[in-house]
Amino acid sequence: MSAEWVCVQRQQDECRRYLDQFKVLDHPLKQSTITVLESRGTRSGKVPVAANGISLGSSNTAAMSAATLSLDPLSIAFDGSDPLSQFAKQQVTSLGKDPLSRMAAEMEGALPVAKSTALGSRSSLSRSKEPTNLLELDLIEPWAARRGAILNKYTTSEKLSIVTSFLTGGETIKPQTTMSEKVKYRLEQLDDFDEGSVRQMLDLSQQEYVVKIEQLNHELVQAWNQDQRVKALKIAIQCSKLLSDTSVIQFYPSKFVLITDILDIFGRLVYDRLRTKADYVHPGTREMTSLPENFTPDMVPESAKETCQNWFYKIASIRELLPRLYVEIAILRCYSFLAQDEFGLALRRLTKMIRGIGDPLVAIYARCYLCRVGMSLTLDRTYISENLDDILMIYHTIFNGGIRSEIARHRITLNGYASLYLPALDWILQGVAILTTDNQLDDILQRCKEKKNPALLLQSMMQSFRSDFIASRATHFVQILSTISVEGLSRGQLFRLLGSILSHTPPPAEQRLSVLSSAMKAITSLGNVEEFMQCAEMWAQYTSQHFGLKEVDIFLGSVLQQMAPKRIYEQHYHELQVITDKIVSNAQDVHGILALDNFLPLLDLFQKESIKLEVCKNILTSYRNATACDNAIINDPVVTNALMYISRVLNDSVNALTGEDERRQISGLICHFIRKVDFGRDFEQQLAFYVEARSVLSNLDTALSTLIHSVNRLATSTRRIVKGQHTQKTAAFVKACAAYCFITIPSIIDVRTRMELYLQSGQVALLNVCLQHADSCFEAAINLIPEVPRTVENDGKVHSTEGFIKTFIVNLLSTLVIVPDNPTQGVLYLLRLLLEVVPKYPFEPTSDILSSIYLHVLDFLSVAAQEVYPYHIVNVISNDELYGSDPKFIAEVNELCCTVCDKLLQHLKVLLESNALRAQSQLALDLLLKIITGADLSVDKMFTLTVHLWNLAVKNRTAIEAKQLQTVIQYTEHLAQVTQLESQRQCLWMLLERMKSRK
Repeated sequence: MSAEWVCVQRQQDECRRYLDQFKVLDHPLKQSTITVLESRGTRSGKVPVAANGISLGSSNTAAMSAATLSLDPLSIAFDGSDPLSQFAKQQVTSLGKDPLSRMAAEMEGALPVAKSTALGSRSSLSRSKEPTNLLELDLIEPWAARRGAILNKYTTSEKLSIVTSFLTGGETIKPQTTMSEKVKYRLEQLDDFDEGSVRQMLDLSQQEYVVKIEQLNHELVQAWNQDQRVKALKIAIQCSKLLSDTSVIQFYPSKFVLITDILDIFGRLVYDRLRTKADYVHPGTREMTSLPENFTPDMVPESAKETCQNWFYKIASIRELLPRLYVEIAILRCYSFLAQDEFGLALRRLTKMIRGIGDPLVAIYARCYLCRVGMSLTLDRTYISENLDDILMIYHTIFNGGIRSEIARHRITLNGYASLYLPALDWILQGVAILTTDNQLDDILQRCKEKKNPALLLQSMMQSFRSDFIASRATHFVQILSTISVEGLSRGQLFRLLGSILSHTPPPAEQRLSVLSSAMKAITSLGNVEEFMQCAEMWAQYTSQHFGLKEVDIFLGSVLQQMAPKRIYEQHYHELQVITDKIVSNAQDVHGILALDNFLPLLDLFQKESIKLEVCKNILTSYRNATACDNAIINDPVVTNALMYISRVLNDSVNALTGEDERRQISGLICHFIRKVDFGRDFEQQLAFYVEARSVLSNLDTALSTLIHSVNRLATSTRRIVKGQHTQKTAAFVKACAAYCFITIPSIIDVRTRMELYLQSGQVALLNVCLQHADSCFEAAINLIPEVPRTVENDGKVHSTEGFIKTFIVNLLSTLVIVPDNPTQGVLYLLRLLLEVVPKYPFEPTSDILSSIYLHVLDFLSVAAQEVYPYHIVNVISNDELYGSDPKFIAEVNELCCTVCDKLLQHLKVLLESNALRAQSQLALDLLLKIITGADLSVDKMFTLTVHLWNLAVKNRTAIEAKQLQTVIQYTEHLAQVTQLESQRQCLWMLLERMKSRK
């Protein structure tokens, strides 16, 4: 049946429904509690419980008699505590918190009293244990942290050789039954080694060499596990002999690392073997006990001491000096079985023995291994100082004629040869610096400085000594580095290292400027652009952290001066990028940095697009990080232009192949910059900036959206300043803002974003009484509805856009209520256009969104027919004032209501044919509510239609909730009580009787 909708006049408060009010004694969010008596794990009685669940009246929480419990089922099941707390409570009552703790407790209970006491005293000693060696002081970088860097740095492409007798298969082991046979067999093994069973493997690549060394390591462990001690010792000796080979000299530090790893394993195997043979009977017991960690030699049985001495005798019988030294150093820890203070004597003796090694490179690495092992054994540092004295004594030999001819034969430079000493020298100097006073370090510095070609020593000192010591003497170091002979190393390398140290540990404030000036003067005079850039890369952070804009600008000017000639900057893009990043990220005034005279010229040096893009992105990222947490704004045109230039670079890099994440990241950086620009009350300059930004940022939808939001905010701020009363000048300005938005929105690709921006821009234009612009925006938004795709993909998931369409139209309708009609377009032109366009959207056949939209249109029309609208905008004459409830206007509204109602009735028929009972009943109830709220029920057709709709809903009452029917009855009764029209009231009471009779 067709509808004859006649809108009824109502007071604004008639249709409002108020929630029932009733008084409560407790806060509604307060947790409900109950008291449980004699529940699981409880006994009778009352125990007070605090708010946090902690018992107040009893110390035994496991025996609570009453507990305040949450009503939630899990809490009831676990007597008021969560499952983890319940399990923990059960475990606390059973000798420990975990199985190991329970086992330990049971074992302790079974131990004799004397043993328990001994164990207790020992554990108390271990808790208050003091450091027993230098490594336990945690004042030195562990060797393990250096190992990987050495292996990565010192590599070679030359062929290597290895001498061994253990990589071609196992040896035949003859059975020995008597002690004399064992001795004879071991002597035969040693004789076999001496008489030439070793083999030499040649032409090994570095990777093959490393594999062979790993095989030797495996052979050593396997031989030891098979009780072949002599074979294990022979492998250790042969590995040590490899360290005398310097035929591939540039690989020597890595070889040292690999070989000493094997020797460390050998030393640990020997020590652990002696520990197992040194079990002793603890006083007061009859059981054999392992030696404690801090055992003394008097606790070691004589048999173990004899075995230990035998090991040292075997090693002492090795003829060659180098393997004898390395193997003894490897088992040096075993001296703890023999004498209390043997470490210091042995270390000093071995230090003197190393003097017999002629090659300075081999000797310094032997000293390095001795110091490394010694630092793990004792707190004594005397032997480290003696080793440094010996190094300084023979330091001049590194640069003598014989060494120069040797490195020439190896075809490496003197700088490359000198760098081979650094790992060993760094470790030794780091050991010297432990617990050393500044005066002692000054003495070492003075001694090193007096040597010929001291650059190698100074570099190692700066890498090893405390950074605060170097920073406090920064001026002195700059002076030394500027004047010393640097043969063997480059001066730029030394200044680069000093800059790195001062960047993290700055010198005293009074020295900082002089240090920078002197250092930059020396760096600039190096005469080598590559060295200059390497130094500038490190000194950039120091300059930006501790100095103002003037010094930073001078620093950038020095870089530009070095880079300008002959396009040399093309070879140093990486260094330029690092300098730029450090200057911006560490700057105290990032706005000032961007305004420097030399900053943009520095950016112009990046001619390669990919690198320039990365640099600009890093600059904007640093800017965002520096300004994210403050209210700093940009109003300096120079800074604005600099950031606009950077934003242009990022925008131009975006194309069809740019990934979504990259696009989102770039958009976020640019939008942050746009939001930071604020010229205060100079709104015209602000709008001019947005116009320029629009021309620059044409490839990024998010940036354009931010510009439109910013312009709308600008127009709103203008209205707020003039308090809604525009002058001729401000009216022209807000119209310019509206025109800006209307022109910019079509550049955005996403349809939904365009619709939302049109709606927002139209609302702002309406707020500023720009009626023509508002109509154009609303019309454009409505015409975009058919272009919205049915589904969109977001984060890999497909989502329907029907919900967006409904939300958008509801928002639009609430705005159209106060939009006056255009006299040239007719009554409710925009609503008619909406009703024409909405069905063109591809709704799902089973969707109820379209009918929901029509119901909201009925709400809109019901309001449009009222004499006074519920809200207005100042200076905007809405249709209630424009038409004054003119009968022709009301007739147009009623006609539209009938059209929309008929569409809903047709949809009800479709639902009936498809047997969608629940959707049909729900739509019938919704339409019934709209009719009794906004239509005149004295019209027979409408009253009859309302009764039919109720009957249809009641007929399918099983498909909907019974409470919903009751709510509709209550609302109808509320309307009957508050309505002012007598005829409408009577019809509502009649309808109410019909409804109750059919319920």
